[in-house]
Amino acid sequence: MDKLKKVLSGSDSAEDSSTLNEVIEGSSLGWGTRVKGFLVCFVAGIICSILGVCLLWIPKRGLILFAIFYSIGNISSIGSTLFLMGPAKQCKKMFEPTRLIATIVMLVCLVCTLCSAFWWKKAALALIFCVLQFFAMAWYSISYIPFARDAVMKCFTTCLA
Repeated sequence: MDKLKKVLSGSDSAEDSSTLNEVIEGSSLGWGTRVKGFLVCFVAGIICSILGVCLLWIPKRGLILFAIFYSIGNISSIGSTLFLMGPAKQCKKMFEPTRLIATIVMLVCLVCTLCSAFWWKKAALALIFCVLQFFAMAWYSISYIPFARDAVMKCFTTCLA
């Protein structure tokens, strides 16, 4: 568990100064609080996404409600990782060259989903953006697993060839 704490907090080196450690520990959340915050946000995101799917079947407004709740669920899920890594490290990781395109596509699709639901009032467009948002979020998420993107690409090229 200590190794996980070190990796997620970004303090891999053992020769950190004790004064600096005290300042960082005094000004940030404790590990238990971080895990609780992560779990609450992540579970809230899952609940919002499931609620969106349940609301999908409501006549006339269902697709719009689905788009809204699905997007809120994704925002909450992304926000949950802020508790584990911290906002600055999370933003750095999101915009690394390996994740940059997936991050931009995900955020643009998220905004377009909400725009098509609230302002443009186009349910079919909201659904298209939700699907694109799902694939961008999946591609973004697997970027954290070593060699996962390569495995997915190889699987698709094998299936399509």
